[in-house]
Order: sequence, then C-alpha cells, then structure tokens
Amino acid sequence: MKIATLAIALCLLLPACQRADPQAAAQAAAAQQAADEQAAEAMEKQFEAAVAAQNWHLAKGYGDVLLHDYPASAAAARVKPKLEEIAAKAEEQKETRRLEALWSYGDETVKGGHQLSASIYSSEEVDTDGAGAHPVRLIFRDHPEWGRSAYLVLQAGDFDCYKGCKLKITVDGKEHTLPGSRPNTDEAIAMFIVDNKALWKLAKSGKQLTIEFPTKQMGRRSASFEVGGLDASKLPKWN
Repeated sequence: MKIATLAIALCLLLPACQRADPQAAAQAAAAQQAADEQAAEAMEKQFEAAVAAQNWHLAKGYGDVLLHDYPASAAAARVKPKLEEIAAKAEEQKETRRLEALWSYGDETVKGGHQLSASIYSSEEVDTDGAGAHPVRLIFRDHPEWGRSAYLVLQAGDFDCYKGCKLKITVDGKEHTLPGSRPNTDEAIAMFIVDNKALWKLAKSGKQLTIEFPTKQMGRRSASFEVGGLDASKLPKWN
C-alpha cells in the first residue's frame, strides 16, 4: 500500500478526521443550555431570597454573578432590570452600617443601677493644645444618681469655659447656640453642654453635627461628628 493511501486510511480511523454528527452536537448544545437555565434559575432564587430579607449587598452579588455567568438566560433577563435599584439600596445600606459603627454604647453597673452611654469620636482630629491633632469625643450619659448629661472630652489641652461659654452648634448647615460649662476638676478634660436635651434632639435628627468650642491654648476650635447612625433606643430615658 502506498504511503499516501495508508495515511488516508489511518486518518479515517481518527475522531478528528471523522465528520461531526450535527444531531449529536445540537443535542449537546440543548443539554448545556438547559443546564445553564437551571443553574441561572437557582441563582435567581437566591437573589430573590436576599431581596426578601433586604440584604441588598448579597442580592447585588447574586445578581452580578448571574448576569456574568448566564447573560443569555431567562433568569438574567428578569433580574437585570432590578439591579440598578438593588445596587443603590446596597450602597445606602453600606453607608448606614458605617455610620452605625461610629457609635459606641456602654452599659455599666454602678451604685443605684446602670450607667448608660452613647459616644462618638470626631470625624477629624483637632489640635487643641498646639502640639498636634487629637480626636475629640462626644458623650451622652444617663447615670442613676447624676442624671443625664452631654459633654465633650479632649485628649490634650483644655477648654476655656470654667465660667461658662457659648457654643456654636451646626447641624446639617443650620446654626444653633447652646451654653457650655467646664467643671472645676482635673479628673478629665471635659466640658458639659448644659442644654443636653437640645443637643440630643439635634444629634438624633441630624447627619453632620459640628461643635465650636473655646480652648485655652488654641482659641476657638471645631469638632465635627457624623451622627446619622445614632441608635436612640440605647438611651431610652432621653427620648
């Protein structure tokens, strides 16, 4: 047998040289499409479950994966129109959780019952003594013996408010004036906002709260707080 004839004969025996079966190929494609549709529907159910639970971040994740992995599926066609709204809600939910995490809450057993507190650090550090910037802390406290109070705490420097002072409070662009008072004690560098009820209402209803206060070393300084995540239920007597 000639070499050329032998090569042709061997080629005919190999799968690569055989003609593809159109019917088998169509069946394989249909089976793959059915499997993709099934997988897409399963992911759509996960997407809808996350939406029902208002877990917008998880819902967005399922939607994004569904559109990426099975873009031609019927499930993708149903989910795609919903994704823009879901993404916006996911971003809003993320921001809400960030703001909530800025607050710290305390429940301490003291004489007469429990001391409850809600506190937050300033968004930016403030130079209150000329030696560098430090965070300023705003605290709301409910003490069984001392009652309710709101005050600022410094890490360095001191308030110039021993005889009382006026504090400019700005909440979401609107200005207010509240009285302040620095107690004559060295236990902490603290200054009370005398009208604590008014400050609580402003913090509870606002998003951005700024307090301008006098210091001994640096004159008037300002500390801003992102108060939008306050959980007012943590201090029930204040409401």
